[in-house]
Amino acid sequence: MKYIFDKFILPVLFSSLTAFQLFEENKPVQIFTVDTTEKTYLALGDSYTIGESVPETDRYPVQTVSLLNKSGLYFHSPEIIATTGWTTNDLQHAIDKYHFSQTKYDIVTLLIGVNNQYQGKSQSEYEEQFTKLLQKAIQLAGNDTSHVIVLSIPDYSVTPFAKNSNVRTIATQIDAFNQSNKRIAENYHVHYLNVTTESRKASADPSLIASDGLHFSGKEYATWSNMLATTIKEILK
Repeated sequence: MKYIFDKFILPVLFSSLTAFQLFEENKPVQIFTVDTTEKTYLALGDSYTIGESVPETDRYPVQTVSLLNKSGLYFHSPEIIATTGWTTNDLQHAIDKYHFSQTKYDIVTLLIGVNNQYQGKSQSEYEEQFTKLLQKAIQLAGNDTSHVIVLSIPDYSVTPFAKNSNVRTIATQIDAFNQSNKRIAENYHVHYLNVTTESRKASADPSLIASDGLHFSGKEYATWSNMLATTIKEILK
């Protein structure tokens, strides 16, 4: 009888007691879920977006995705439509011919205009073409303006490349173009990031300049990436 009691009754009593204790303690069962669906990011721009003169890993869209992945917001590698020297018109032509991998992206960024300024294009032309590009960016974000981010044009007047130019004129014109893109961004209710102020810190810190003496370094792009990742986390929280 002792064998039967030990083998059959004690385990039942123990099991019942355990269940009783759990119910008595009234502990809620917490179920944690993690969103492992990879989100998509489309970056539209020019040399700054493609990361001229820096390794691919230092490009600001790539650094941004790396930061987001580390925070638990999982993204595919960014899809980038950008080439050094592009104006707003060049970017529009490229978009018209491009075969997008998605019909809708979770995040779309737009940074364009420095070559309009450099090539002496008019501000009115810039405004017209920038508006069309922003409309396309919104469309690519599924017509959700809250998922579109405009970055201001950096100021290359602080680079060695511009030292023999009229740096005050360059800075003034960059500011004027940024007034235009900011106003248009606000009219369309999209996010706006001012990276121009950060870019001007390169005047006192050569480490923020790329090896070509014109573009910005991965260290500078890291600052933009932190700003961008913070905004994206707010959007997707």
